[in-house]
Amino acid sequence: MRLADLQGIDAQIAKIDQNTRQFLAGRPANNVLLTGARGTGKSSIVKGLLNKYAREGLRLIEIEKNDLMDLPQLTDAVAMRPERFLLFCDDLSFEAGDAGYIALKVALDGSISTTSENLLIYATSNRRHLVPEYMEENLATKYVGEEIHPGETVEEKISLSERFGLWVTFYPFDQDEYLVIVEHWLKSFGCSAADAAAAREEALQWALQRGSRSGRVAYHFARAWAGRRLSGAATRRRAGPAKRRTR
Repeated sequence: MRLADLQGIDAQIAKIDQNTRQFLAGRPANNVLLTGARGTGKSSIVKGLLNKYAREGLRLIEIEKNDLMDLPQLTDAVAMRPERFLLFCDDLSFEAGDAGYIALKVALDGSISTTSENLLIYATSNRRHLVPEYMEENLATKYVGEEIHPGETVEEKISLSERFGLWVTFYPFDQDEYLVIVEHWLKSFGCSAADAAAAREEALQWALQRGSRSGRVAYHFARAWAGRRLSGAATRRRAGPAKRRTR
């Protein structure tokens, strides 16, 4: 995955790329939380950063939330290495009582046992607040003058996401943006501009069937459509020109 392949999210890429370049240069940089609509490129950006900066010493460690308890050991393992590490938590969310919740919170707070200057945490999630919130919890909200003071449970649940220094939000694509992404991927798979124009109607139907106009949906459509088109072209080339009938 290359950052150049990600369409319609230039502003988000710029923020995360800038933070990553600061990190690689040894300057202050933030842990990053990428949130928003599904299939809009959150995980792909992190993988694209590895593609772009691997030669400059960037490394990616993907970790499941159930393994976050091992953060102190992981930090110790990489602390003396010359590379710069992104600890990647994909599709992150917690239920009440998850052990990894406390471990991640401690790491983001900068605990001595989970801090290393060559390690940052990049996490993706479909929701800004990483722990589910319930209506009954809002009953503890208090009003002091014109200020709203959430109850302790609500405060605790939003506190984890607030520990990420940089929030980057992703939004659903409109129809035009979706079609631009489809065209980009079709061209990357060897289809012509005429092919991309011919595929527009089918691309819209594909998105309608899946209930989403995300970049992921566009990518999957382009793979399916380009595969059929290129397979048909190869079959025609093998068959050669039609033979004339002789009497």
